[in-house]
Amino acid sequence: MTKTNLITGFLGSGKTTSILHLLAHKDPQEKWAVLVNEFGEVGIDGALLSDSGALLKEIPGGCMCCVNGLPMQVGLNTLLRQGKPDRLLIEPTGLGHPKQILDMLTAPVYEPWIDLRATLCLLDPRQLLDEKALNNENFRDQLAAADIIVANKEDRASAESQQTFEAWWAEFGGDRLRVNATQGAIDGSLLDQPRRNLRALPESAAHDHAHGEKKGLAALSLPAHQRWRRNLNSGQGHHACGWIFDADTVFDTIGLLEWARLAPVSRVKGVMRIPEGLLRVNRQGQDLHIETQNVAPPDSRIELITDSEADWNTLQSALLKLRLS
Repeated sequence: MTKTNLITGFLGSGKTTSILHLLAHKDPQEKWAVLVNEFGEVGIDGALLSDSGALLKEIPGGCMCCVNGLPMQVGLNTLLRQGKPDRLLIEPTGLGHPKQILDMLTAPVYEPWIDLRATLCLLDPRQLLDEKALNNENFRDQLAAADIIVANKEDRASAESQQTFEAWWAEFGGDRLRVNATQGAIDGSLLDQPRRNLRALPESAAHDHAHGEKKGLAALSLPAHQRWRRNLNSGQGHHACGWIFDADTVFDTIGLLEWARLAPVSRVKGVMRIPEGLLRVNRQGQDLHIETQNVAPPDSRIELITDSEADWNTLQSALLKLRLS
């Protein structure tokens, strides 16, 4: 049986960063797999996880109402039966509802395959000060479904956000575990904690969503001889726009960082080619985190997410002007 954990959290809470930390510190003798679902279409998390050493399956461009069908089952079955991993981490989109996934993982058909352990929810305590987050059904349900709450980004917490988190925990924490973390650095032993939050979870409300035609489990790729492409996705009160560029397209480093910093959106995430090699960009609100690596990526991918309408054409025009080749 494969030890399995659900790693949830709202947009920008640090799920992928935490998974990368867990993969970097796992037992090297164990085979781990990651099933990742993203709200956008271009597969940024897959690009970030691609060199982690884990088996990887992506389900881009979906929300839980969509991916709880055939694509998720196919991805899950492929990892379990062909990969036969010792550990499986499932990262839903930050706009996903966890109930459908937990229902699937506890279905009788998966009893011989899955040993379901604790569900971890990454929380940036500052989100408890954000009315839009508090009013989001998925945000509330992710917290309600968790066995362990990880209060992440401790280094960014304010006295107000910490006090608000303590008040929230006193009311809703119950007998669950809580840990604090910075940059997603959590102890891998948490994954072996048992499920302790077995109360019934609310059903997700129906919601509108629209996205392009699905291409199976893989994230979008470029057709032959096409230098770049754009894809849009919307649903659950959010809008995403992502771009993919071929391996030969190089971007101006300083200009790209300014573009990512000033874009009038709430979320920016990307893996881009620059003259120095590779640039990873991760912005949530005003928090901008960057990493560079002296190796060229196989392509460039960047995605913006916002909870209001955005002028994608203007943002695209500015991005295209940053190309050096």
